[in-house]
Amino acid sequence: METVPETAGFSELALRPELLAALTELGYEEPTPIQREAIPHLLAGRDLLGQAATGTGKTAAFALPIVQRLQAGERKGNPTSLILVPTRELAIQVAEAVHRYGRGLGVQVLPVYGGQPIFHQLKALRRGVDVVVATPGRALDHLSRGSLVLDAVSM
Repeated sequence: METVPETAGFSELALRPELLAALTELGYEEPTPIQREAIPHLLAGRDLLGQAATGTGKTAAFALPIVQRLQAGERKGNPTSLILVPTRELAIQVAEAVHRYGRGLGVQVLPVYGGQPIFHQLKALRRGVDVVVATPGRALDHLSRGSLVLDAVSM
């Protein structure tokens, strides 16, 4: 199992310059243990089950590889990444994080959850997004309507 040395910074993780710039702008200095362990494996396209305490950077650990692996400017219409989360609050939080990391690459992120009008979600899905962050119930709703198509999802 490859890992990045504890003293290594984000630049040692082979992330795009746009991601490194976003991390610097956000005040990230060096990867946390979960990020050092997870990012290289996810960038290599391997499956990973990780566990870490609250506040240790798990969102960046999985979101940075997702943004890194997106083909910039090649939006096909259907999302290439789907992130399932248990609550609407977490959907908003994760979507905002993915947006902050991928802003320099033009990544389009859509939080999808219940308790808000579905019309805006339908409109955004028709326009095309790269990443959908969804609660299971609303994801199933969109799947049954045919508005969320997963054939392009690879992450």
